[in-house]
Amino acid sequence: MLVVLAFIIIFHITSIALLFIATIDNAWWVGNTFYVDIWKNCLNTTTNTACSEIVDANNSFQAIQTIQATMILSTILCCIGLLSFVLQLFRLKQGERFVFTAIIQMLSCLCVMIAASIYTAMHDEFHQKLGLGEGSFGYSFVLAWIAFAFTLINSIMYLILRKRK
Repeated sequence: MLVVLAFIIIFHITSIALLFIATIDNAWWVGNTFYVDIWKNCLNTTTNTACSEIVDANNSFQAIQTIQATMILSTILCCIGLLSFVLQLFRLKQGERFVFTAIIQMLSCLCVMIAASIYTAMHDEFHQKLGLGEGSFGYSFVLAWIAFAFTLINSIMYLILRKRK
């Protein structure tokens, strides 16, 4: 049981790390001379890098704010899920399931799925007006989808798991 517990905690911490990296790092859309995330656009020149924040003058600003909010919310919910799991380890009676933690993880999973789906559907609109259409999805975007899978698997594990001695 101790090995299973350690695996679940490590898996959960990995999910949190993936969410933090996907939310913070600047690589959702990348090209040869630029990289873009949900916070700013950066253009590389031969001598320096010029970054500018995404402002409300952008037509897709509300969609970008939605992506920002849901990624932050999913990260916070995942952290709360780990805390609730640890607390439930000491508070649940033997044989009960970790339903509360599973629900929190499902909400985190839903939030990261919403953010990644909106970015997937609207990335052309985000970048065409800035002249950043010639690029590809970066590793932060991929990490967001991997974090979705991890939080989904984690929530299913919490639903199946029962407390034992």
